[in-house]
Amino acid sequence: METIAVWFSCGAASAVAAKKTLELYGDTHIVRVLNNPIMEEDSDNRRFLMDVERWLGVDIEIVLNPKYTAASCVEVWNDRQFMSSVNGAPCTLELKKKARQIWEKNNHADHHVLGFTADEKGRHDSFILSERPLLPVLIDAGITKGDCFRILSESGIKLPKMYEMGYPNANCIGCVKATSPTYWNHVRKMHPEVFEYRAAQSERIGAKLVRSHPRYLARCYQDVNGEWHDTLGELKLYRINNKGKKVLESPRILLTELSPMAKGRPMKDMDFECGIFCEEKRVLSA
Repeated sequence: METIAVWFSCGAASAVAAKKTLELYGDTHIVRVLNNPIMEEDSDNRRFLMDVERWLGVDIEIVLNPKYTAASCVEVWNDRQFMSSVNGAPCTLELKKKARQIWEKNNHADHHVLGFTADEKGRHDSFILSERPLLPVLIDAGITKGDCFRILSESGIKLPKMYEMGYPNANCIGCVKATSPTYWNHVRKMHPEVFEYRAAQSERIGAKLVRSHPRYLARCYQDVNGEWHDTLGELKLYRINNKGKKVLESPRILLTELSPMAKGRPMKDMDFECGIFCEEKRVLSA
């Protein structure tokens, strides 16, 4: 029998993807549901995992990188002295990708399932072009992210508290892949202690995690021609686009510089879910 590996992230979509995979292939394939625990996730994620485990009727296997048995992002950031860049984050590399690679050395999977929903078909199609083929169980069934919430609710499974608190996914609190001031100010409001810890650690490391429009930065001003300037001359405020035109961009800043009034994209439009293969083609360096 072929083996299907379902990577469960403690999110709604991956939970329903696991259920659908078992319904479709449970009689003809070996289906293994796998999870990479992360210490910085909300503790309610573990409750959700156990509820889903009972719903599925199979054990959810824990997959760890033996170098980081505590599965702590903070430990990885301190060890690497690097938190995030446009190429990704070392916590995903160490706690998810390398953990998966070690698992694959000792186990075999013919197919993989991730929680791509029908409203994420574009993401799925881009993913398989650069990463690897997947069984698109949710897409083939026309199941959207909203459907996943409904299916879990109708099955008597309470969603992780992260959704209730207004976060766009059930990732760890204060995900360093996020650059939106909307997100980080939400963290500041809902989990002030996490925000302060992330701000202090990122300042020590020198990691500029958030992008902010110059209007929210005290060090920036707009001249009579409408152009923005940085009084210290350290921030990149403009870039040249592919048409050769000079355009304003929100510079990366430290969390300690983030104004509580700063805003960006709405939370619902954000996409930085910490996927098991999302660093597959990227090289991370400190």
